[in-house]
Amino acid sequence: MPSPVSQIPTAAPDAAVTHFAAKLAVETDCSDVHAAFAAGQVDFVLLDVRSPQLFAESHIPGAINLPHGKMTAHRMSAWASDTLFVVYCAGPHCNGADKAAFRLANLGLSVKLVIGGMTGWADEGFAFEKGVPTAA
Repeated sequence: MPSPVSQIPTAAPDAAVTHFAAKLAVETDCSDVHAAFAAGQVDFVLLDVRSPQLFAESHIPGAINLPHGKMTAHRMSAWASDTLFVVYCAGPHCNGADKAAFRLANLGLSVKLVIGGMTGWADEGFAFEKGVPTAA
């Protein structure tokens, strides 16, 4: 009798490649974001989509505070149209980053979501910043 893990057959390798490529095209993780900042290879704009109050209390270093509800075509035109936006919120229990990613994609912009958000950042042991929200 197969285990609960193998009870459902695995996907064919080509199907798995398609699935994981699609997933990685819209997600990144805290470790990759941290590594990019540490190496000075920041080729994206990191957006904290939580409230200005929560941002001021604690946020990922290098982030700009821009709540998803304020992401309009006019506001986003401050950046080049080929900018990659990387969004995060509180963590897996929050869908603010999903809303932001949806809004940015609907504006025709490139976007990735930081899986884990603030919770994932803390779980990795990375430091936070505090301070007044940065205007975007």
